Amino acid sequence: MGITVVSYTIKDICDEEGYLRALGQARTAEVKRDARIGEAEAKRDAQIKEALAEEERLAAKFLNETEVAKAKRDFELKKAIYDQEVNTKKADSELAYSLQAAKTRQRIKEEQMQVKVVERTQAIQVQEQEILRREKELEATIRRPAEAEKYRLEKLAEANKNRIIMEAEAEAEAIRLKGEAEAFAVESKAKAEAEQLIKKADAFREYKDAAILDMMLDTLPRVAAEVAAPISQVNRVVMVSGGKGDIGAAKLTGEVIDIITKTTTMVHQLTGVNIGAQKPPTFPSGVQATPAMRTSQAAM
Repeated sequence: MGITVVSYTIKDICDEEGYLRALGQARTAEVKRDARIGEAEAKRDAQIKEALAEEERLAAKFLNETEVAKAKRDFELKKAIYDQEVNTKKADSELAYSLQAAKTRQRIKEEQMQVKVVERTQAIQVQEQEILRREKELEATIRRPAEAEKYRLEKLAEANKNRIIMEAEAEAEAIRLKGEAEAFAVESKAKAEAEQLIKKADAFREYKDAAILDMMLDTLPRVAAEVAAPISQVNRVVMVSGGKGDIGAAKLTGEVIDIITKTTTMVHQLTGVNIGAQKPPTFPSGVQATPAMRTSQAAM
């Protein structure tokens, strides 16, 4: 019996120096390099072809889009032209309709105005006839009677005016005559008083002190009245006496007389005329002495 080898597999071949391994590695590297180069070239060619294909695709796409845009533009232009023509026709139609409607309304208004003019003319004619009728009625019922009444009143007023004028003239004449009489009386009285004043002034110039005395004596009673006036307003007087002199009413009267006596002293101090030292004046003929002059002459 023997051994039969059908097949066998060599798993590894090596030598002690490693030649076989090194030889295999170099070849393996060359193969891998060629494989990578081939793969890179294949990828490059594939990318180039892919880019060319993409470029062709984009060119075709852009061309297609351009054609589409051009077609769309042509469509829009034609559509705009068609729309413009349609709108123009429509506007013309609407304008023609509006114009026709305006013309129709204008004709209607003209007809209405014509009707109003006719109505107004007829109304004016009716009013004119009414005015004529009222004027005739006014003429018959008011104007003629009024003119007659006016004529009567004018005549009456004229007669009344003449009467008033005559009465006024008569009254004016009476007033004039009365005024002349009163003026003559006033003039006569003024002349008499002037002559009296002239004579009195001559007497005052001749009898200076006596004239002053006359005025003083004429004034003293009024001074005494003014001094006693406050006492007359007193309701009650209470007088206190020290036991000497007068008391009661005699005391009050003495106070008044004392004030009047001091008045003569005041006159002497103010004017230089001593009333107690004056002689009785003698008045010339024609000079009328005042009551004070006569009193002073009698006292002196």
